[in-house]
Amino acid sequence: MRLKATSLALLLACTVSLAIAQKPRYQYPFENPSLPVNVRVKNLLSLMTLQEKIDALGSDPSVPRLGVVGTTAVEGLHGEALGGPAHWEGRFRHVVPTTQFPQSYGLGQTWDPALLEKAAAVEAFETRWAFDKYHAGGLIVRAPNANLARDPLWGRNEETFGEDPYLAGKLTVAYVRGLQGNNPRYWETASLMKHFVGYNNETNRAGSSSNFGVRLFQEYYALPFRMGIEDGHSNAFMTSYNAWNGIPMTVNPVLRRVVMRRWHFDGIICTDAGAMTNMVDHFHYYQTLPQAAAGAIHAGVNQFLDRYQKPVEEALAEHLITEKDIDRNLAGVYRVMIHLGMLDPASMNPYALIGITHVDPAKGDPWWWPSHIQVALQATEESIVLLKDQDRALPLDAARLHSIAVIGPWANTVNLDWYSGTPPFAITPVQGIQKFVGPNVKVTYNNGSNLAAAAALAKKSDVAIVIIGNNPTCDAGWGVCNVPSDGKEAFDRTSMTLPGEAIARAVYAANPHTVVVVQTSFPYTINWTEAHIPGILEMTNNSEEQGTALANVLFGKYDPAGRLTQTWVRSMSQLPPLMDYNIRHGFTYLYFHHKPLYPFGFGLSYTTFQYSNLRLSSNTLPANGQITVSVDVTNTGKRDGDEVVQMYVKHLDSKVARSIEALKGFERINIPVGQTRTVTFPLTAKALAYWSYGGWRVEHDHVQILIGASSADIRQKAEITVE
Repeated sequence: MRLKATSLALLLACTVSLAIAQKPRYQYPFENPSLPVNVRVKNLLSLMTLQEKIDALGSDPSVPRLGVVGTTAVEGLHGEALGGPAHWEGRFRHVVPTTQFPQSYGLGQTWDPALLEKAAAVEAFETRWAFDKYHAGGLIVRAPNANLARDPLWGRNEETFGEDPYLAGKLTVAYVRGLQGNNPRYWETASLMKHFVGYNNETNRAGSSSNFGVRLFQEYYALPFRMGIEDGHSNAFMTSYNAWNGIPMTVNPVLRRVVMRRWHFDGIICTDAGAMTNMVDHFHYYQTLPQAAAGAIHAGVNQFLDRYQKPVEEALAEHLITEKDIDRNLAGVYRVMIHLGMLDPASMNPYALIGITHVDPAKGDPWWWPSHIQVALQATEESIVLLKDQDRALPLDAARLHSIAVIGPWANTVNLDWYSGTPPFAITPVQGIQKFVGPNVKVTYNNGSNLAAAAALAKKSDVAIVIIGNNPTCDAGWGVCNVPSDGKEAFDRTSMTLPGEAIARAVYAANPHTVVVVQTSFPYTINWTEAHIPGILEMTNNSEEQGTALANVLFGKYDPAGRLTQTWVRSMSQLPPLMDYNIRHGFTYLYFHHKPLYPFGFGLSYTTFQYSNLRLSSNTLPANGQITVSVDVTNTGKRDGDEVVQMYVKHLDSKVARSIEALKGFERINIPVGQTRTVTFPLTAKALAYWSYGGWRVEHDHVQILIGASSADIRQKAEITVE
C-alpha cells in the first residue's frame, strides 16, 4: 500500500510538471495573446528604447532586441505587385508572379461587390504565400484606392472604382473584406486604403490645395474612406499629397478630429512618399523638416515614407514633440501587427504559414491554380461594357466566319500598368480570338501603324476587330507621357481624343463589318466611333485573361453586363477646370447638366430586360426608419444574361442644394431567358441625410425613387415622404 501511494504521488507530480511545461510561458506580457490588445501594446512600448521607437516610424516596425518581427507594405490595387513595369520586386531581388486582375477602373465596372471580395481574397492568399514561401513582399496591402474619379482628365482615374461615392464605397468595403478575411481575430492581410483625401490632380500635386467645403468632404470625397473604415474595418490608410483648404493632408487636423474621433480609427496612418519633405519644399507650410515631422506626428501619422529619422530626432531635441507623442501614434501600428498575428504563435493564426502548410507540389503555386485563374477570367468578363450594338453587329457568329482581321497597337499585347505585378501568363486579344474560333478560321494581325496595310487586310477579311486605347505606362519613364490623351501617376491628361481612332476610320472605310474595342483606362470623346461603328466594346487594361474574356464576349459565350462608372463627356468643353474641386460646378453625373456621350451606369446587353411592378413597403419614411423598395425584372430576350439594377433618388423639396440624382442601391443579378427576378433594396432615412453644422440632418422632404438600367435610363418611378 505504501508503494502504491508513493507511485501515485510520483505520477501526480509528473502530470503537474508536464502540464506546467506545456503551458505557454511568455517573457513579456506583449507576447501573451490572451491579454487585451491595448495592454499588450502598452507593455511593448514601455520596453522599447527611444531609438527603437523612432526606427518603428518607418515602413518596418520590427524590434529585433525584443524578438518583434513586423511586416512591410506591398502594392496591390488589382493583384499583389512583386514585379511589373515599376519593378515592385525591389529589394526581394527576384520577381514573384501573381494573379493579375483588370485595373481597378475595370473592377469597378463589374458593379459586383461579391466578385471584388473574391478577387481580393485571391490576392490576400497569394500575398501570404509569397511572404511565407518566397520571403517576398509584406502583409500590409496598399489597396484599394478609395479616391473618386471626379475628373476624367486626372491621370490616376485607372486606380479608382469610379466617380460615385456610394458605388466606390460599396466596392471599397468589399475589397477590404476580401483582403482581411473573415476570421474574428486575425487578418489575412491588412488593407491600407489610398489616398486620403480630395486627391484628383497630378499636376503640382506636391504643392496644390483641393478646396471644397465640409459638406462635400462628408458627402462625397471622404465617404468611401469612412465606409471602408466603419463597414469594412480597414485600419490603415495613406494620406494624399495635396492640401485640403490650404492645410497639407499629412498634417491636417481632420485626421484626429474626424477619422479617429468620429470614425473610431486607431491603426496605421502612412504618408505618401516624400510628403514630409514636400511640406517644406513645395507647400512652404513649414520652414524646417523637424517642424514638418512634428506636425505630422501631432496630426496622427505613424509611418513615414520619407527620410524622416533625423528630422524626428531633431524635433525631439527641439521639444517640438515628446516620446509620449510617438508612443501614442505607434500604438496604432502595433494594433495592426497584432491583428496580422505578427506577435502571436503561428499555431493560433489560421493565415500563418499559408505558403508552407498549403504547399502541394502537384498543384504548384496558387497563381497557377484553376480556381484563381477562373476568378481573374470572371472579373475580366464582368468588367467589359457593351457601348453600342447596332443591327445586332455583336455577338459575332464564329461558325459563319472564314477570316478575321485583328488590328491595332494593343491587339497582340496585354498592357500592364504602373501598379501591376507580373502575371504568370497573359492572353492577348489575338491569342484569345484564335483559340476561340479554332484552326478553321484564319486570324490575321496588323498593328495599324500603316493605315493602308491595315485597310487592305480588313478589306479581304470577313470581319475586322480594331483594338485601340491607351498604354497605362505611356510606354515612357516616370512622369512622362508622349500622347496628350494618355495619363498615369504624375501625369494628367490634356486631351480626350482616342489614340488610334484614325485606324478605326480607315478600317471601317474598307470593311463596314468592323467592331471596335476601346481598351482604355479613361473615358474618351469617341464621337466619330459612336456615330459610325456598329459594334463597340470597352474594357480596361492589365488582366492576365484579357484575350480569353474579350473573345468570350465578342462571340457570345458571355453576355456583357459591365456598366460605366464614370460619365463619358462629348467634349472637354463640358468639363469645369481640373482644379475646381466643387463638384456642384458640373462634375460627375451628380451635377452634370450637359448631354453626355455615355451616362454614368450605362452598358448594353445581348439580351433585353423589362422592369415592372415597383412597390414600396411604405410611402412614408420616418426620420430614423427604413423602407424596402422592390422591382421585378424579366429577361425578355433570347439569351441568359446579367442585369445591373440601379436605384437612384431625387430630392423634390429639399431646403438645401442637392444633386440631380444620386445612386443609393444596385445589384448585379443573373436572369435566365423568360424568367423574372425580384430585386429588393433597403432605403434608410440616414441615406437621404445631408451634412450640416457638424452632423447629419434628415429633413422633411418628398423624394422620388428612380429604378433603371443607368442614371439616364429610368424604367420605374415612385415617390415617398420623408418625415
